[in-house]
Amino acid sequence: MQSHIIIPWVLSTLDWIVFIAVLGLTVAAVMYGNNRKKSKKTDDVNFLDLLLMGRRLTLPLFICTLVATWYGGIVGVTAIAFEKGFYNFLTQGIFWYITYLIFALFFVTKIRNTEAKTLPETAELFFGPKARTIVAIINFTNVLPIAYAISAGILIQLITGFTYIQSLFIGILFVLVYSNVSGLRSVVYSDLIQFFVMCSSVMIVIVFSFIYQGSPFSLTDKLPDHYFNLIGNESWASALVWLVIALTTLVDPNFHQRCLAAASPKVAKKGIFISTGVWIIFDLCTTFGALYAKAAIPNAIPNQAYLNYSIQLLPHGFKGYFLAGMIATIFSTMDSYFFLASASVNYDLLKGKWRNPKLYKPLAILIAAGTFFLCLGFQGNIASIWKFFGSLSAAVILIPMVCAYIKPDFYNDNDFLFSASFGLSGVILGQLQLVSAFEPLYLGLVLSATGLHLRTIIKKAGLNSSD
Repeated sequence: MQSHIIIPWVLSTLDWIVFIAVLGLTVAAVMYGNNRKKSKKTDDVNFLDLLLMGRRLTLPLFICTLVATWYGGIVGVTAIAFEKGFYNFLTQGIFWYITYLIFALFFVTKIRNTEAKTLPETAELFFGPKARTIVAIINFTNVLPIAYAISAGILIQLITGFTYIQSLFIGILFVLVYSNVSGLRSVVYSDLIQFFVMCSSVMIVIVFSFIYQGSPFSLTDKLPDHYFNLIGNESWASALVWLVIALTTLVDPNFHQRCLAAASPKVAKKGIFISTGVWIIFDLCTTFGALYAKAAIPNAIPNQAYLNYSIQLLPHGFKGYFLAGMIATIFSTMDSYFFLASASVNYDLLKGKWRNPKLYKPLAILIAAGTFFLCLGFQGNIASIWKFFGSLSAAVILIPMVCAYIKPDFYNDNDFLFSASFGLSGVILGQLQLVSAFEPLYLGLVLSATGLHLRTIIKKAGLNSSD
């Protein structure tokens, strides 16, 4: 196999027909979802429909939208597996499964019982209005789909031969057009198609790899031993950063929104358990697929290796379907993130008459434009984007929000501000390497917990008369 190929040159007419047909099905699913019955009574009801589909998300739709939304980083994930082997399955898989189960067992019911519409609104119920604003701002930075738009740009560039900037613009524009119709409903019904395409496409790669390249067990003779060690050549200190980032799932706006939109807490819990099983299968497929790629084309560019390998492996027709699956994996996350970023501004940051469901679409357009320019600034480093924004979210809101779920009536706005300020300071000091002995994430978490503990001591000592 070749380390680099020009993809348009190896695609047949059948591949293009299959590829376009899948994109057409996605748009058709959005149109179908948009024609479903919606509430049209008051602004509050409209927001309920826009943000949460009126809390009518059934188990099959819950699973499809949660799974699809959570896996937009396939380019980055397969690059990690290509370079580091099963270290990818530990840091991008096992750590996250642990968090999913914690979320389902201990947090779903509490989240659902708040009857809030967003995570920032939940923060306001626990702490106060200042906490809502801070969480909304952090959420906004965390759900800007920079990494996924970069992935889409890279993939479209490889498929079409356009420049990266042109491909980035096309990807963002397409997602914006099909998802900017009816809020969560558009996202969920597009995810329905994307779920099946993305899952089946990575399985197809494994099936044909087994047929033409041999059993996955044969890879142990073709790759270095550390590729099959969960920690690889990395340190545990470095790996555990990903565990803490995975814990941000506990305050992830996508997870919260799906749980708040579920028809019941039981639907949400069961949906997360089933979704975790699907994610395990998906991660094994992408990890082994990247290992097959490493064995076949060891000198390939990491973020293109899995794609180049799969395109050369698969027969015509399947090539187009696989490309559609790659696009579906990325687009299914991008649309949710654009939607949540718009919701963070519209519902949680704007006040009074400015808070209007009708502003969802123009806000999404502005956010998409901002994302485009931010993608150019980050220059394609997907892992660093995940790590930076994940660290920021964890350091600022993870500790106080988890503590509030445990003791919901104990904390107030000032407690949150104290903890968030300490956590943010830790991340900034770490990023500037002013405290070089600690990862920014670790330092931020320690200072966040310290700030919250100091506030508790102050309150118990009666030193703050305003509390």
